[in-house]
Amino acid sequence: MVKFGVVGYGYWGPNVVRNLEQLEEVEVLAVCDRSPTSRRQVQKTYPHIHVTNDTNDLMSSRDIEAIAVVTPVWTHYELAKAALENGKHVFVEKPFTSSRSQAEELIELAVRKNLKCMVDHTFLFTGAVRKIKQVLQDGTLGKLYYYDSTRVNLGLFQHDINVVWDLAPHDLSIMDHLIQQSPEAIVATGQTHLNAHEDVAFITLYFPDKVIAHINVNWLSPVKVRTTLIGCEKKMLVWNDLEADEKIKIYDKGVNVTSQEGLYDLLVNYRSGDMWAPQLEQVEALRAELVYFVRCITNDEVPFNDGVAGLRVVSMLEAATESLGQRGALVYLPSQAAVRKAIDTSKVPRSIVTGSHLAATGD
Repeated sequence: MVKFGVVGYGYWGPNVVRNLEQLEEVEVLAVCDRSPTSRRQVQKTYPHIHVTNDTNDLMSSRDIEAIAVVTPVWTHYELAKAALENGKHVFVEKPFTSSRSQAEELIELAVRKNLKCMVDHTFLFTGAVRKIKQVLQDGTLGKLYYYDSTRVNLGLFQHDINVVWDLAPHDLSIMDHLIQQSPEAIVATGQTHLNAHEDVAFITLYFPDKVIAHINVNWLSPVKVRTTLIGCEKKMLVWNDLEADEKIKIYDKGVNVTSQEGLYDLLVNYRSGDMWAPQLEQVEALRAELVYFVRCITNDEVPFNDGVAGLRVVSMLEAATESLGQRGALVYLPSQAAVRKAIDTSKVPRSIVTGSHLAATGD
């Protein structure tokens, strides 16, 4: 039985508490929130859970073993640090931290304390992403050409972060999980319309071997769109997360080049075959993620969506922010050597730092 405390009961917090409460191997001892309305809601729904407005009640508790931090991003570092310093495992809502330096410090602290630090990249536990990873790894799609994602809707406007830090962590974490290489450079453009934060943004990432990724995030769209296109040599995949049934469709379509001897000798054959929609695992992603986190705690396993994975996403967010400030300037991302140098890797396996362990995990 792993005993939890949850900090934050706003938009995402109720989902975290609900799923933790449903796990037989978990007991939620306390929930903390500054809002009196939120605290009353917790007391009404879960009268057996202790409710407080003081995070120290959770951090100093001798009974609580793990803390879920479900609060605005600017609070993640201080709360996660306090939890780790008090010997608690931490589960942190995305994005991990507000900066690379904060992420690096939390990673080193967790390693030093021998504690689990996991970032809430919920989409990695969906049936759709699991299936996409499978068909990419088993060669069904062939060599990867591009990754193109659109995540747009009307609102919800944030007052402390822009649309990149709000929506792009989903796509960046999925992309980081699926593409077995690290991006080399990033370009981001966007614009502010309603407040001081960008509400529309376009992000392009350049990978080795001519792989390119593009992400469109937008708070000002008249319609909600959650679509990802993955173009590969053999087949192409469309993931529409708003579809009720056939979320993923794989198309036997592509291009065959039969001659490249000269500019005018280029012969292209277009291939158009069948479409099929693979069956996906039906599971609530957050529940699966929390089950996995508890398993990592009890079995002393390193989560694949650990602090280092969170650091990789934060590094991309920082680079995108820098590019936005320079109206689309090309910003180079830190090399894996630089990442390893920044983190005290004496106790962190090299494969964990680079992300190369992802190819071997079944999760």
